[in-house]
Amino acid sequence: MTSRFEASSLAKCVAYVLGISPHDVPRDGDVALGQWLARRNLGLVPVESAENFAWPGHFLGRRRGSRTWAVLFGVPPGVVFEPEPPAAPEAFDAAFVLAAHDPKREGDANKRVEPSRTGTIELIAISAEAERPMMTVRSAEALAGRGLRGDRYERGAGSFSNPSGRGYDLTLVEAEALEELAAGGVEIAPAEARRNLVVRGVSLDGLIGKRFRVGEVECFGQRRCEPCAHLERLTRPGVLRGLVHRGGLRADVLSDGEIRVGDRIEALP
Repeated sequence: MTSRFEASSLAKCVAYVLGISPHDVPRDGDVALGQWLARRNLGLVPVESAENFAWPGHFLGRRRGSRTWAVLFGVPPGVVFEPEPPAAPEAFDAAFVLAAHDPKREGDANKRVEPSRTGTIELIAISAEAERPMMTVRSAEALAGRGLRGDRYERGAGSFSNPSGRGYDLTLVEAEALEELAAGGVEIAPAEARRNLVVRGVSLDGLIGKRFRVGEVECFGQRRCEPCAHLERLTRPGVLRGLVHRGGLRADVLSDGEIRVGDRIEALP
């Protein structure tokens, strides 16, 4: 469990690297911080040795005794920022690089191509239990802060449910991504993707960090819903590789309402 003091120190160092206010960074040092970074296409990647890490850029190191954090830079590395310097020099027992999950995503953003902001719902699927087959339905009741009634994540019983986290209410995937998967020789039924909604015509990456409406229900896009070995185990080989960065979106449900097949999905101002 990360102490409040250690988490505050880490948040200040993350803010320094990103050039933002420390007040904008979650201070739990755990799930909330990881999900906040993921929404920004970032993650903390562990480094074996802070003192010997040859990295021509910023990275984060944790002091062994005081368990405070510092920002290091250069080859060999040196401290360039330390919010709470220890009274005496201490070695680093952990280090992390703040790295992009998907470098291509940053490049696409620089092209200034406006992603599609509207689409339609082609399929709705829920499962009452983790790892059980998904059941398709024509409509589902969305509950604010919970998810689709009857789904395992609405009950807090999903494989990745976490009461400290966000983005577990609703999952979406693009129909186009599943079609590309099939074109690559790995065909699965849309419901087998284990996302609540299969949508067409809208860029789900474009909804990360934004409010959007599905039918009459308002939602907020938290981060990508990346595939993993768990999904491949429940489906077939090749699904993980074929859905990297195309696995969909994790979202919070902000209002109650009904979602129906054929409903419109659209980004909100």
